[in-house]
Amino acid sequence: MRNKGGHSSLPVPDNAKYHLAGALERLSHFGFPLKTNEVTAAYFQKMAKIETGPVSEDLAKVAEGSPEAMQRVAAASPAWNATLRTTCVATQLEGGHAMNALPQLAAANVNVNCRVLPEDSLEYVRNALQKVMADDQVTVRVVGDPSKGPASPMRPDVLNTISHVTSQLWPGVPVVPTMVMGATDGKSLRAAGIPTYGVQGFFMDRNDLRFHGRDERMSVQSFYEGQTLLYELVKILSKAGESIAALPPGGSQDLAEAAVGGTSERAHKIVQIL
Repeated sequence: MRNKGGHSSLPVPDNAKYHLAGALERLSHFGFPLKTNEVTAAYFQKMAKIETGPVSEDLAKVAEGSPEAMQRVAAASPAWNATLRTTCVATQLEGGHAMNALPQLAAANVNVNCRVLPEDSLEYVRNALQKVMADDQVTVRVVGDPSKGPASPMRPDVLNTISHVTSQLWPGVPVVPTMVMGATDGKSLRAAGIPTYGVQGFFMDRNDLRFHGRDERMSVQSFYEGQTLLYELVKILSKAGESIAALPPGGSQDLAEAAVGGTSERAHKIVQIL
């Protein structure tokens, strides 16, 4: 937002930073509606079979569309909250031009850091934020030219193939479809009408995630495991005329041991389809 400013020796209530602070405070208490789509409903259905206790029951209810269960699940996990709704968060603040002058400009980099669900339009999100700000001196504008990328349809043949290869490499490891909160190059392909699926065959410590950090890393073993998964997957998907749906759920133990040197210790892991 912009303001006429003035000298700091003559303060007035109409301060650009006060307007912005109030708008961001209101944003901090706002949440977009909770909902599922084809992909996220399948994700929570699968996770309900992996988790235990009361949370397992809630995840199953989320997959069925229960608003009450969605509230509990969203409150229990930032990741599940971001899976169930569009999110917007303030990440940077800047304003003012001198220590002894009232600010003529106060800006917040909020809209660039919205993670929008495929079924929510950009205009809907922008209008919702403008209403939440509830201040005609605060303007929400879109930075850049973000494109909309629809979700790829759930393909039983693709899921079955991934499950088949996974069971060869890691017997007992479940395959779980998921919709990530970030974006990949697949977004551009989907926007052009090309269904796109990412397969994550890399196992990482959930308590030691270092994405985007200067020390981002993975184990050498996980790297080669992931390459083996993709290699075997592409071999099957590229065979023209073969009935993928007829693939058996199990696989070769020799292949599993060749890839990871034994698999029993990885039975609790999850292969995610991104």
